[in-house]
Amino acid sequence: MEAVAKLNNVPSSPRKMRLVANLIRGKKVTQALGLLKFTPNAGAPKLEKLLLSALSNWQAANEDARIEDANLYIKEIRVDEGKMLKRLRPAPQGRGHRIRKRSNHVTLVIDSKVEAETVETSTSNEAK
Repeated sequence: MEAVAKLNNVPSSPRKMRLVANLIRGKKVTQALGLLKFTPNAGAPKLEKLLLSALSNWQAANEDARIEDANLYIKEIRVDEGKMLKRLRPAPQGRGHRIRKRSNHVTLVIDSKVEAETVETSTSNEAK
């Protein structure tokens, strides 16, 4: 069963957040937490906190299952554009340069991998 966590209006550009999100896409949860712990990018602590939130959401939905036995992985991570604050900065000769302060929305989905390979091999061994 999957669990979802969302983080809205993060005050950094989506491009910078996607760099960190691409590091952990498709990885196991424990491996992703290790990567985020030691990644120097500014978005890494925010994604680490979001991943821990998704983990607790999964644990709340599956109270009888253990996290260690679940074989959790990051099924989907999506970084979308958020609001853009537009400001003007004074420039020479009476002009103004536009400053765009970007934000982003992050959606994280974790799921447990089912060991389909072991089921197929056991049925093929019985057929022989």
